Amino acid sequence: MGLFSKFIAKIKGTNDFLPTDWAELEQELLASDLGPTLTREFLIAARNVKSENAETALLEILKSRLSEQSHEAVMVEGTTTIMVVGVNGTGKTTSVAKIASYYKKSGKSVVLAAADTFRAAAVDQLNTWSERIAVEVVSGKENSDPASVAFDAAKHAHDVQAEILIIDTAGRLHNKNDLMAELAKIKRVVEKVSPVNEVLLVIDATTGQNGLQQAKIFTQSVAVTGILLTKLDGSAKGGVALAIEAELGIPIKWVGTGESEADFAPFDAQSYLKGLLS
Repeated sequence: MGLFSKFIAKIKGTNDFLPTDWAELEQELLASDLGPTLTREFLIAARNVKSENAETALLEILKSRLSEQSHEAVMVEGTTTIMVVGVNGTGKTTSVAKIASYYKKSGKSVVLAAADTFRAAAVDQLNTWSERIAVEVVSGKENSDPASVAFDAAKHAHDVQAEILIIDTAGRLHNKNDLMAELAKIKRVVEKVSPVNEVLLVIDATTGQNGLQQAKIFTQSVAVTGILLTKLDGSAKGGVALAIEAELGIPIKWVGTGESEADFAPFDAQSYLKGLLS
């Protein structure tokens, strides 16, 4: 039975919703990672839903909590530069490759920057992906300066007139302050060549409310423009992304639902919200 199935059935029937019913709904909302603030707001609004079109009404309540910012991916004349950030383990490097594949299939010329130089596996992974999807990757030696690699990639993308430059970045250094300082440095150095048009924060849908805390921290150091939600399969509802939208105003722009290139697409609000309900 879906998240709101019993709730909708009650509304369509007697409207006699007991305190225990509300408590059960609250627990289900929290289990979907909407967080306490958004859950409370939803419950207040839901108490006024008494329509035969209950599911539509509930969808509208959720939709009203989406960010007012555009959910469309940024695209500019010349080279569109995308910086991808996030903690290790969220699927960040794989997501970089999937974005590259998406744009390559749409006819765009793409260059990748392997700027997670502190993790050899990340560079190897990106090189493997680049061969598979036939895009160029700029990398440096292990433990080389990430900002230097990103700068070289930006210059190369400019020289070859690439339409898309995607920069993979580190997800962990010695401490949080080191990581944030490194990301801010990469952005500053790249912008000596061209503006960074998009900063995507990768959030693991299974991470729960910790994802909201991650978003707050990364936003303090680099102006995050969008969320890339990964691992939205199995039992993960991905409600944390809606919580981020509602609290920080950062829009979801991409969604990954599996490991293959095909399991990745631009964000579709209706499908995402229905997934929360189902």
